[in-house]
Amino acid sequence: MESRANSVIGEPGEMDLRSPSALREMEARFLAQERRDPASPYYQGDSGQGEPGGIPARRRFMLGAVAALGAAGTPGMASAVTPGAKERAVPPDATKIQGVGVKDDDGGYGFRSQFETEVRERYATKTTQSSWSFTPLQNSIGMITPSGLHYERHHGGIATIDPARHELYVHGMVKRARKFTVADLKRYPALSRLMFMECSGNGLTEWAKPTLKTVQGTHGLTSTSEWVGVPLATILNEVGLKPGAKWLLAEGGDAAVMTRSIPIEKAMRDCLLAYGQNGEAIRPEQGYPVRLFVPGYEGNMSIKWLRRIEVSDAPFMTREETSKYTDLMPDGSALQFSFLMEAKSVITYPSGEMLLHQPGFYEISGLAWSGRGKIVRVEVSVDGGESWHDAQLHGPVLPICHTRFTLLWEWDGKEAILQSRCTDETGYVQPTIKALVAQRGLSSVYHLNGIQSWKVAASGEVSNVHHY
Repeated sequence: MESRANSVIGEPGEMDLRSPSALREMEARFLAQERRDPASPYYQGDSGQGEPGGIPARRRFMLGAVAALGAAGTPGMASAVTPGAKERAVPPDATKIQGVGVKDDDGGYGFRSQFETEVRERYATKTTQSSWSFTPLQNSIGMITPSGLHYERHHGGIATIDPARHELYVHGMVKRARKFTVADLKRYPALSRLMFMECSGNGLTEWAKPTLKTVQGTHGLTSTSEWVGVPLATILNEVGLKPGAKWLLAEGGDAAVMTRSIPIEKAMRDCLLAYGQNGEAIRPEQGYPVRLFVPGYEGNMSIKWLRRIEVSDAPFMTREETSKYTDLMPDGSALQFSFLMEAKSVITYPSGEMLLHQPGFYEISGLAWSGRGKIVRVEVSVDGGESWHDAQLHGPVLPICHTRFTLLWEWDGKEAILQSRCTDETGYVQPTIKALVAQRGLSSVYHLNGIQSWKVAASGEVSNVHHY
């Protein structure tokens, strides 16, 4: 069965998850710009083709002109420089002029190139405080996500917290209740691990039919970082667990006071109190100064701005594990505590809204991951699942971590359906969307890990489709 992406009527709200019309409009504006940029994977050609610097001349002119006006204090004008970059004049020949001096204009913290334009895109909820943003997977390189492009999910905005005043209180069914400062936590032996995180709502628009057009929209609520911190087991051993302790409550210090119940067994096995990300302190949007990291489980269990842990003999049945983050089944019952993020993969190139300009060789590339452990196999199909070919896995292949895969493909210029499916070390094989719908129905929006299909038309245009 094949179903093309169609526009959805209606303005989305905080809870109106199946009416993403505003996001589609935002996605269309984004694509309109990207299609004019020769450096973009969505480039479709215009008068800017062949111009130096990888960005059309009119765009470079506008970036420079608006930045100059902003610097001059022109009312109502803001800099158009790509976030994380600094606009600098581009000389005709960089070998004929001295470059920018060390620490001359970056304050000691470097910028990315002004020609790199990747940014997160926000889901069009009614407020920016309760919303989420997508990682641009279409331009990802390797397996690690830059901290500034890591996906976000917030329920009460990004908290601003002074680490010198922040404390973590551990109490409940413990022998010695105690408060830990950030400095206290950093005194304990640290652990560093590369791990993915994924929102359980990743792909929530795609259950019934293909809705969003790009891989950023369909799969962008997952990212991989190096996380550094103290094993939660270390702190629990420090306070001492009382007999019968089976669950803990993790509470955040943001305006939402986000709370989730965590099984003690999981907490003692591999949870982390993370204060570092990709070689520096975690960003405010990732929970600065300290967050809980729950490997392989749905992202909102990794409580940001962690301020309290209460140990108990039963789950706490909070809002975020009763009315939210539960899976409604066809019979009206709800599947609760569906923590695990199952094996999943997606082709990031070529993917939705890209254009293959001519027949020939292309390297299909994508990411695979599993909350169960390591990815051991990724297969790619170019004929809608009629035949499958083993892709190359690029190391290091780590448990609970994104794994990059590639496959060399010679496109003959005819219509093709590209798919990937992965297998993890437990033997779990990524299912089709059809199989998931048959099992769970269409009332749930969480935990979609079905096989993604991209249709390559004879024209080279790539689109999001359902193909079973």
